[in-house]
Amino acid sequence: MTSASLGWLGIVRLGLVQSAIGAIVMLATSLLNRVMVVEYALPAALPAGLVAWHYAVQLSRPMWGHGSDRGRRRTPWILLGMAILALGAVLAIDAVSLLATGSAWGYALALVAFTMIGAGVGAAGTSLLALLATCVAPERRAAAASITWIMMIAGIVVTAGVAGALIDPFSLPRLATVGSAVAGGAFLLAIVAVWGVEGERAGPAPGPAPPVAPASDFATALREIWSDEEARRFTIFVFLSMCAYSMQDLILEPFAGLLFDYSPGQSTQLSGIQHAGVLAGMVLVGVGGSAFGGRSAAGLRRWIVGGCIGSALALVGLAMAAQAGPVWPLAANIAMLGFANGVFAVAAISTMMALAGGGKASPSGGREGIRMGVWGAAQAVAFGLGGLIGAVGVDAGRALIGSTPQTFTLVFGLESLLFLAAASVARRAPSRVARRAWTGSPA
Repeated sequence: MTSASLGWLGIVRLGLVQSAIGAIVMLATSLLNRVMVVEYALPAALPAGLVAWHYAVQLSRPMWGHGSDRGRRRTPWILLGMAILALGAVLAIDAVSLLATGSAWGYALALVAFTMIGAGVGAAGTSLLALLATCVAPERRAAAASITWIMMIAGIVVTAGVAGALIDPFSLPRLATVGSAVAGGAFLLAIVAVWGVEGERAGPAPGPAPPVAPASDFATALREIWSDEEARRFTIFVFLSMCAYSMQDLILEPFAGLLFDYSPGQSTQLSGIQHAGVLAGMVLVGVGGSAFGGRSAAGLRRWIVGGCIGSALALVGLAMAAQAGPVWPLAANIAMLGFANGVFAVAAISTMMALAGGGKASPSGGREGIRMGVWGAAQAVAFGLGGLIGAVGVDAGRALIGSTPQTFTLVFGLESLLFLAAASVARRAPSRVARRAWTGSPA
């Protein structure tokens, strides 16, 4: 693949694919989780385990990225991933219908569905970010990462609000109708978004295709990436922060339902409030970062550390809400959590994208796809483990302690400590990592 400069319109169009991915994933990780736990009284560990499994499947991201590196176009990989993702979401809804009747087939179908969801996210997401890293000029990479991540959150916010409004009063047929419409609409949006984008940029020079890297280069590329000491240190921060970031994903809606008597539609809209806060935090960093030193190494660390500390404080508030009950301003507290999450996440994700796309070139060809895959796999492990810890912690705490409020207090407290640990690691991060991330200069 030949690198070329992709314009802002092309970046925004590719951001629509992230919006489509976010919309479908929201169904599996938020709405279906709430329905299983609250409406059908299934153990929280069941949806948590399924979501963790879909993250485990994303360990295949390096392979997807390597595959797109070996081809001359990434669009087919994106559309293949989106098709698998959309079909997996529809099957997940069918699995809930079977689980509601007590059928054992529901568990098997759910496992297949979440395997497809993980594979679809891995194929589409990795290929999309690799396309951005290949086609976006180095000085635009951080901004491109911010735009696409913000658009993913916007897709989640819009879907959560619309689906939450349409799903009440709740019924399985209504869930199937709304969920299928979201999956199908997201797939069509992705097709429109990527149509012709690769054709709009400068293509490879005429003549025979460049030689394909040998298959053994996959292992070689992995060793090259892991030999970077600064990349390894940054991985520690990514793991801690993303683990903390994801711990509340599977327990916030059950938390609102169990302790605040929220309906499925209300709790889904509450998730939309959280993601709207994330969006606001990302916009603040993206727009105001330059004016307040956000492009410097020190400025990057300030945004990351400040966002992690703010997230920890918001989680302390949720721990107090578990004790206070309905009198607590839950929506405002969750909006604050989302805002702080967005502040640190946009800087962290921008850094990760630049580290993956700005490394040394390989003699055998581009490595953007496999780099994106490696970082995406690391993030997926943290997301899956964090969600599982949160949900299993709630189940275990309620069984051992016998108090739902006390259990949520302890789980939110643990999440707060993880954010503080991530902030501590971010403060010690080498400045060259942050400088390379924002400028896009090679390692």
